[in-house]
Amino acid sequence: MSGQSMDAAPAAEVEPMPGYLDLMSRASTVMLGAWRDCSSCGLELSKRTLLDNAYITWTEIALFLFSAFLWTQVRRGLTESLFQPLAQWCRLLPKDAAKMPESAWKLVFYTMSWSYSTYLLFFTSYSFFHDPPSVFYNWQSGMSVPADIAIAYLIQGSFYGHSIYATLYMDAWRKDSAVMVVHHIITLALISFSYAFRYHNVGILVLFLHDINDIQLEFTKLNIYMKSREGGYHLLNDVLSNMGSVSFSITWFWFRLYWFPLKVLYATCVSSLQSVPNIPFYFFFNTLLLALLLMNIYWFLFIVVFVVKVLKVKEVNDVREYEDEDGSKAASGLHREPQAENNDGDAGHHISARGKPVQNGVTKEKHL
Repeated sequence: MSGQSMDAAPAAEVEPMPGYLDLMSRASTVMLGAWRDCSSCGLELSKRTLLDNAYITWTEIALFLFSAFLWTQVRRGLTESLFQPLAQWCRLLPKDAAKMPESAWKLVFYTMSWSYSTYLLFFTSYSFFHDPPSVFYNWQSGMSVPADIAIAYLIQGSFYGHSIYATLYMDAWRKDSAVMVVHHIITLALISFSYAFRYHNVGILVLFLHDINDIQLEFTKLNIYMKSREGGYHLLNDVLSNMGSVSFSITWFWFRLYWFPLKVLYATCVSSLQSVPNIPFYFFFNTLLLALLLMNIYWFLFIVVFVVKVLKVKEVNDVREYEDEDGSKAASGLHREPQAENNDGDAGHHISARGKPVQNGVTKEKHL
């Protein structure tokens, strides 16, 4: 998994970043031309291309599975030994204490992974961010993957393998959880296939552009939980949550809906064929990347609804959350409440949406 990185062609000049219209025009023209020229496209060609160009070993697969299992165990260990005791020490409201470990875990991971991606893109010799077409310079089938990028792929790939399990069995269930599972599957497919086909350079760029929003989201949610701890109101956490909400909304558009299509999709749809005319699985990878863009747009609609609520009613709710059966506001992600109620004591037992008994407002299993 080690080796030298692809060197940029010395005579190549950095292309200016295109606009949306230029992206749609050139990408559609190039893709339609590639489709017309692919007279032998079909299942047989795909099978032959897969066998000829996919390079991944059983050792790497075993390492991925072990690491995914390890992430699950690390999360459980941190939840039991650190996050849950911290929630109790801060005396969070029961509904917030139930979800605080999930946000704390994701904040820790995404901060670590995004910091490493940032290091690779801005503090090494890689020029992928400033010159996206360079991700395909000197590409060769079966070329070695630089050790620093291989480490990033192992970290990210195994985490998304863990995340599929975690979304189904460990995280709070939300309106977009099914979409989140699809997102994790697509992301894992992109990571796995891009590694096997040696498209690792563009993969690092994709990961960098997406992880920053998860840091801001989880930071905001943690401050939402903390601002009403002990049944009171804490101004500092309220200010930090508002700042996190604003920065999250801005960077979501800037990183995922501006830089991602104009840097990544332009490089994969247009520049890839300029550097490698017969690049393997051109349509497959671009279809997955376009699906990722559509999901980014889908989630951006939630953000728009969130911003409208802030401007109209001065109250923030995570619109992905299901409402409680007693008719209270949707439990947090991003929300602002005039005063949260503590359901301890007299609340006794009630039944969750899955028919599970609930004590003190918190189920032992995830809610619908």
